[in-house]
Amino acid sequence: MTRYTDSALGKDSPTEHGRLTSIQNAADAGTIGVIEALDPRPDWDCLDLGAGAGSIARWLTQRCPLGRVLANDIDIRHLTDLGAAAQEADLTDPAYAPGRFDLVHARYVLCHLPERDEIVRRAAGWLKPGGYLVVTDPYQLPAETSPFPVVRRIMAAYERVYAGHGADLHWARGLPALLAASGLGEIGYTGTLGRMGNLDQDRWRPLVAQVKPKMLADGLIEQSEMDEFERLLNSSTFIDIPQFTISVWGRAVTG
Repeated sequence: MTRYTDSALGKDSPTEHGRLTSIQNAADAGTIGVIEALDPRPDWDCLDLGAGAGSIARWLTQRCPLGRVLANDIDIRHLTDLGAAAQEADLTDPAYAPGRFDLVHARYVLCHLPERDEIVRRAAGWLKPGGYLVVTDPYQLPAETSPFPVVRRIMAAYERVYAGHGADLHWARGLPALLAASGLGEIGYTGTLGRMGNLDQDRWRPLVAQVKPKMLADGLIEQSEMDEFERLLNSSTFIDIPQFTISVWGRAVTG
């Protein structure tokens, strides 16, 4: 099956759980805020696409205890103690038809799929009347705008590696228009800033570590540059903003 998250660059790596945990720690509060604003009912049926380590699926089982929560991923080894059903399935498969839901949620997964636009259109069809589709993905800022020369080189290499695997780290900008074109209404969107550095607020150490072997093997960066980056991460004066996280939602028509 197609590996459809950025774990495609290290699915079996010992850094994978750390990468997933870092994403959850940085993004969960924003995701929960977006879903709470939709006023979910206790009996909502919910689908979490590319559920990763399962933090949002776990929260949904508590928020919607009378409904069904289905956590989908291509690799469900990190989906433990969910209180929800874990489904190992490839959402890029045109035959994937999980059913109908009041909420379909996808975070940090669709931008990595060459079929991302089509999956959004299909996901809109998995909604019950009045149901919501919520998509959250990163929008990478230009690497050359970083005030730190070594970050410019590392982030340029980071984006190049992911582009080579079919990812588009600028795709999220078009999400509001894409959801509207997919037949959804009541389009809304918001964003949060990514955090690199600032000591324990950093979330990028495990993300860069995940692709470090590939960047080094392809000659995109040098080990000395990685060493310099590690020194920066340990400095209280190193703070950067490499990306935005954009969340977009839309609602299926009720008539």
